[in-house]
Amino acid sequence: QVQLVESGGGLVQAGGSLRLSCAASGRTFSNLAMGWFRQAPGKEREFVAAISGRGGRTYYTDSVKGRFTISRDLAKNTVYLQMNSLKPEDTAVYYCAAANSRWWAGERADEYDYWGQGTQVTVSS
Repeated sequence: QVQLVESGGGLVQAGGSLRLSCAASGRTFSNLAMGWFRQAPGKEREFVAAISGRGGRTYYTDSVKGRFTISRDLAKNTVYLQMNSLKPEDTAVYYCAAANSRWWAGERADEYDYWGQGTQVTVSS
């Protein structure tokens, strides 16, 4: 079983920055492909970013390219989502996800086996 604990959400003005963290436990971290998803009120959960097991490959949804950066620290068993130039439309609950024994999982939510509890990000205009 993999446990994922997100932190770092909050309220920020448009144009500001936040860094989300997701601490993983229960499996060898480099064996977990990781991703970030988000869900805004009244909308379906959507893919934000993904990173491969050792961090060599990343992928982003078009709406966050150039503004968000996903990374992972293998020594700390933590994946990060650095969010810059935030917009009101980035407001959502952000979820960390892990795919067990996978080098890569990509943008489909059903490729992931474990999910965190979510952290709220609110961007005011």
